[in-house]
Amino acid sequence: MTADADRTSSHGKLNHRSRQAPVPVEVDLFLLAGQFPGTSAGQALRTAVRYATAAEQAGFGGVWVAEHHFLSYGGCPSAVAFAGYLLGQTSRLRVGTAACILPNRHPVALGEEAALLAEISGGRLDLGVARGGPWVDLEVFGTGLARYQYGFAEALDVLLGWLSGVDRLGAAGEYFRFRPVPVVPRPSRAVPVWVAATTPATAAVAAARGLPLLLGMHASVADNRRLLAGYAQAAADHGHDPHAVPHGSAHLAFVTDSQHEAQATLRAAMPAWLATTSQYVRIDGSPGPRRDPHRYLADLLDIHPVGPPALCVDRLAAAIQATGVRRLLLMVEGSGNPDRTVQTIDRLAAEVIPQLTVVGPADRESS
Repeated sequence: MTADADRTSSHGKLNHRSRQAPVPVEVDLFLLAGQFPGTSAGQALRTAVRYATAAEQAGFGGVWVAEHHFLSYGGCPSAVAFAGYLLGQTSRLRVGTAACILPNRHPVALGEEAALLAEISGGRLDLGVARGGPWVDLEVFGTGLARYQYGFAEALDVLLGWLSGVDRLGAAGEYFRFRPVPVVPRPSRAVPVWVAATTPATAAVAAARGLPLLLGMHASVADNRRLLAGYAQAAADHGHDPHAVPHGSAHLAFVTDSQHEAQATLRAAMPAWLATTSQYVRIDGSPGPRRDPHRYLADLLDIHPVGPPALCVDRLAAAIQATGVRRLLLMVEGSGNPDRTVQTIDRLAAEVIPQLTVVGPADRESS
């Protein structure tokens, strides 16, 4: 769903205050397939499919699916496989991966699958990739810690080469060495590639290639501004116009008639689910992060669109204005209740997105 001052949707024409040409902002869903207490991984995945089809019916233009390994925080271990299923279940919806963990797999294998889905779906795939973390995944899949620490840029270049439209591709790098082979299927159109980034180092890799970022839900507006400032400098240093890159950011979203009701609902449901992030195990055998789920949730509630429609509009518009992102990924599963989540999807489409102010260049530069 596009927030665009020059476009009229089924939900009405949008307003904007910018005196310059407005920047259209895409608003999509972000699906974690979270396994809340009392549900199975299969139930979580099937429920996420329900949310995707509800989003298409409500008028959203896209959904993004997360990828996690060996923990119940997110029940999807293959974002590209889940994306393929959703593309087959929908007719208009774009589906993105947020994100495929690139150090876990060979970039040619991922490139082949992405090209396949892009061709079958008529170009409805957005491929988001991530560096991930130093988790046990690297041991299980046999790629090793060095691929995570030093090989991300090389893997990304092989992936981009495979999706570039060339007939044949070979590699002679430190981590990937193979003779030229035919690219089959060769993409007949560009496959958009995004990089999920939470650190300046990963953002710099994306900037050097002019690729847009996917910004995490946990980051504050100030955090995102700092990361994007570093990105802009690195992009300019490599000859890319940073203002032409359509970055995206993830946001927790839940719509009710009152902020108190919304926060109370999420406080009752989310901490036990967020606590499952402690299931991360590092490749060296040490335990993963031990974030206090109640404090983490309190931080999220302070910055994200959780509450009545007017508050949601204000917080999303402020994020757009402060960072200049052009795509919002709304994580709507926080209540753990499928019916209430579908209600939030419908209310976002009907009451929030049509009221979003489209932000022009002057607004972003003066913020």
